[in-house]
Amino acid sequence: MNDKKWSKQTTYSLKDDLKEKGIEISPKSVGKVLKYGKFSLRVNRKTIAETKHPDRNEQFEIIAYEKEYFRKRGQAIICVDSKKKELIGNFKNPGKRWTLTVDEVLNHDFRSQAIGLANPYGIYEPRHNLGTVIVGTSRDTGEFAVDSIKTWIETYGFERYKNLKELLILGDSGGSNGARPRLWKYSLFHKIAKPYGLSIKVCHFPAGASKWNPVDHRLFSFISLNWQGIPLRTYDIALGYINSTTTRKGLKVEAILNQKEYEKGIKITDTQMKEIGLVKGKKLPLWNYEIAA
Repeated sequence: MNDKKWSKQTTYSLKDDLKEKGIEISPKSVGKVLKYGKFSLRVNRKTIAETKHPDRNEQFEIIAYEKEYFRKRGQAIICVDSKKKELIGNFKNPGKRWTLTVDEVLNHDFRSQAIGLANPYGIYEPRHNLGTVIVGTSRDTGEFAVDSIKTWIETYGFERYKNLKELLILGDSGGSNGARPRLWKYSLFHKIAKPYGLSIKVCHFPAGASKWNPVDHRLFSFISLNWQGIPLRTYDIALGYINSTTTRKGLKVEAILNQKEYEKGIKITDTQMKEIGLVKGKKLPLWNYEIAA
């Protein structure tokens, strides 16, 4: 430690600094002077990607092409991703809300005091501005991700897309539905492509570009706003606030609970991978591939 001191500059601290220089001014007047000089209170903005992959722009062009191709053919396009896990119990939920009373919650967020974990997996349909969130109570694995998409297909997919033969999935490069996990690809074939005779095209957003995934800023962000300041004491409360999430632009969301237990660390062998008939894209094959029955 050294004797250097750091402090946040406020209108009150600036008033004191100016007083030491012989200038008498009130904190309110300091604020007026700052506004006159074009200063304002600001927050940090996340705009600098940690890694800017050299193929980043090309991949975005591929994604735009595939989206237009599927749109013209009337086939389904979904954006998928996992939201951060939420503790279910009497815990503090960040944010504020209008209320007559204050919710009393536990001092610490100990996992041992939770009823369980909520693992929300989001599926967003950009063409219809509709969201489906499968709330898992177990681990976030490739099998869970595929089961979530399967639930969406059985519940909404065939109903909304009467001639559903092809499915475009847009997801991040990492996580349970990342570009490398074999379990994700193996499960897509055995749980969706083969049983339903669907051709599945998968395009991953470039590394370091997950913020561009619509499921984050068009679905999860509004769910977080809707339940901010609400202790998620039970799964029913969490599901209720997801279901009630709407926007002025017409977003509607449905929530479904999945209580299946998922095993972690399942290995898929080279022999098993040969079963699925994976066809890699001609351009950027790590991020673009097709799985058909």
